[in-house]
Amino acid sequence: MARRVPPDRLAAVTDVAARVFIDRGYRQTRMADVAAELELSSGSLYNYVESKEALLHLVVEHGLGRRPPALDLPVPTPTTGATLRLVEERLRREFVAPDLQDALTRERADDIRAEVAAVLAERYDTVERTRDVLMLVERCAPDIPGLGGLFFRRGRRGATADMVTYLSSRIDAGQLRPVPDVLHAARYVEEAIAWFAMHRYRDQDSAMLDDGLSRQTAVELGVNALVMP
Repeated sequence: MARRVPPDRLAAVTDVAARVFIDRGYRQTRMADVAAELELSSGSLYNYVESKEALLHLVVEHGLGRRPPALDLPVPTPTTGATLRLVEERLRREFVAPDLQDALTRERADDIRAEVAAVLAERYDTVERTRDVLMLVERCAPDIPGLGGLFFRRGRRGATADMVTYLSSRIDAGQLRPVPDVLHAARYVEEAIAWFAMHRYRDQDSAMLDDGLSRQTAVELGVNALVMP
């Protein structure tokens, strides 16, 4: 029989489940692990979700920084492909880059330092804002058929391709430094941003790093590396 629980209690379930999935990956996460973190018996977690598949779907749809509404419980096991479609929709909606897309419509920048700073800051802010979703998908991708292709081939590689196109256009215009290979340069910039905007939050030796200074450092060093003096 379906029942409802307060949203605060359901938020605790999604928060803990997200953390365990990110720490262990999908395959190594057991329902008992999540239940233990919530101080529930293993069987009690099934009052919230029918299965581990349903738990992951719940996290993607209503967790990761969101406050879940009151839902009829237990959450049913999703149909085949439903979670992948949900991940794709959320990434498409949240991983946007209007400054970069606008820059791609121009042959040259009026102020190249300002333009590059805006493009890198936009990428930084997007990664930081969506870091929990990205870490969850990246961590679980090896364990779920189709998720790796969605994240790496259709997600990250598409964003990298846009960065390559942008850097190439400004190098050809003589506004950025020539580099040995534009793809490698794009990945270098993106990985530096990703570390400061996302991965440092899981690095036990980086707690002393300030959020604002991390953003400023990643953007300014990126600008200085790309723009000719």
